[in-house]
Amino acid sequence: MKTWHQHASALFGIELNEKQISLFDRYLAELLEWNQKFNLTAIREPEAIEIKHFLDSLSVVKAFEDGFEPKSMIDIGTGAGLPGIPLKILYPQANLCLVESIKKKAGFCEHACQALGLTGVMVSSARAEEIGQLREHRERYDLALARAVAAMPTLVEYLLPLVRLGGRVVMQKGSSAEEEAEASRNAIRLFGGKLSQILPVSLPGVEDRRFLVILEKIKPTPDQFPRRVGVPAKSPIQN
Repeated sequence: MKTWHQHASALFGIELNEKQISLFDRYLAELLEWNQKFNLTAIREPEAIEIKHFLDSLSVVKAFEDGFEPKSMIDIGTGAGLPGIPLKILYPQANLCLVESIKKKAGFCEHACQALGLTGVMVSSARAEEIGQLREHRERYDLALARAVAAMPTLVEYLLPLVRLGGRVVMQKGSSAEEEAEASRNAIRLFGGKLSQILPVSLPGVEDRRFLVILEKIKPTPDQFPRRVGVPAKSPIQN
């Protein structure tokens, strides 16, 4: 039976070295230990975490098939550090910002990065709307990520203001991905983005349909976006 990192090689062309594999093993151990104290993730079996969290996070590289390699990444609503920490293990030279408003989860992310010896990582418990209006974050990143955080019209208002011109947004979505992308066309255009691709993702032993929704940043985001905390979720930009 294949290990999860053998699946990473077969499915996504990712060849993890021994150091990277040991970092994932340590990350798994920290997740399992902290999950006994409070609910970091509903997935508790080690093999399921490796497939549904680690392998799923690394599936983001399917969005880089033209050779794109991020030097700066921001992960909004990262929870236990997913997909940001797995991608940082894969791209150790990239700077990473993990944004998680639940302070206990943000605390785990800080602990995990320290335990893994990851450098060039910032953890923030600010809200996404606040981060998007800060000069040190706005339009600074090669790659903005989110994994099932919010409905897409809301999510693009969080993410597109963070990405530099020529950068990318990658949203990990379930079976509603195409429908949500269609409902977000006006919002994507308004915030300076362009829908690039919707790619299916298959994980071993997982029947749920999964997709990567990939946007390119082609124009600056107007200054008034993102709007104040809570407004993008309550009043998303409609088509």
